Amino acid sequence: MMAELEQFLVGPDTTIRDVLACMDRNAKGIVLVAHKGRRLLGTVTDGDIRRAILRGIDLSSKVAVLLEHKAQTPHARPVTAPAGTSPGHLFRLMKQHGIRHIPLLDEDGQIADLVMREDLPEPEALPVTAVIMAGGHGTRLRPLTRDIPKPMLPVGGRPILQWIVGGLRDAGVQRVVITTHYMAHVITGHFGDGKNFGAEIEYIHEEKPSGTLGPLRLLKAWNKPVLVINGDILTRVDFKKMLEYHQKRRAAMTVALWDYHIRVPYGIAQMEGERIRGMVEKPSRHFFVNAGIYLLAPSLRSCVVESKMTDMTDLVSHLVRDDEVVVGFPVMEYWIDVGQLKDYEQAQEDAGNVI
Repeated sequence: MMAELEQFLVGPDTTIRDVLACMDRNAKGIVLVAHKGRRLLGTVTDGDIRRAILRGIDLSSKVAVLLEHKAQTPHARPVTAPAGTSPGHLFRLMKQHGIRHIPLLDEDGQIADLVMREDLPEPEALPVTAVIMAGGHGTRLRPLTRDIPKPMLPVGGRPILQWIVGGLRDAGVQRVVITTHYMAHVITGHFGDGKNFGAEIEYIHEEKPSGTLGPLRLLKAWNKPVLVINGDILTRVDFKKMLEYHQKRRAAMTVALWDYHIRVPYGIAQMEGERIRGMVEKPSRHFFVNAGIYLLAPSLRSCVVESKMTDMTDLVSHLVRDDEVVVGFPVMEYWIDVGQLKDYEQAQEDAGNVI
């Protein structure tokens, strides 16, 4: 793609008139302004130039002047993504920001590619019903959750739950069921039937919480796999790959797992009785922890409805005991559980870059 990329690159000293000529040659309505090392300074579209002309900026001016004026607008920073970002996430970013181009940057911040909207396929419908568990009180996030349910806390200018719905929609999930309890009206008032968010949204309301399995007993149809996700999870996990993984292994249940590392800040003595046999300085341990995302085969409906189990962990134990196929799906993409204040603060920092 590098040879094609050259037709979009201009330096900061290029005149606006020459930028227009560059746009005419690439026929895409955009150029990337960059240093010689391909470090992105900004993007310029045909719309930017039209607005510059209306402001009286001369076409013989350097494009750097146009970028200075653009810096005073809400579109000062170009929307970018890391090289290797999935087409589904790029599609979501373009839809979110109302744009048709996204530069991809490598680990050094250099321009690696430029993705066009027309190059991205429309997400195929994913044959699952998604259930978002959004009924919790979020007591660990008080006082933030005193007047708003935890899934509606804003991250990067939008509720956590809206990030989840958007991710499901962009993965091709058409039917979304949101379970509610605490301050349900805030959630239903925001999302309604989901049309404004590109999804078909239904609700299961519980007057009294009955665990993570309780709302599933009220789910109307189980004619396809059920994807369950906690309402305080922010992630870019590839739901399509998770479904393929689940189906390929003919699993009754698939549990998403996060590789959680703990670094011990001390030297650890390796003991044999009273004798020290060695010392390990500040070792790191890792565990696969429950990521709060599950896929359930339709065959589990009777098990869920007829049993007295209350939580997903109960169901896992039950299935394992009965020698059913329960598999773990490692999450390689971005994932964070916004359950505590420090996690919420981290999510705010991440919002403009990796979510």
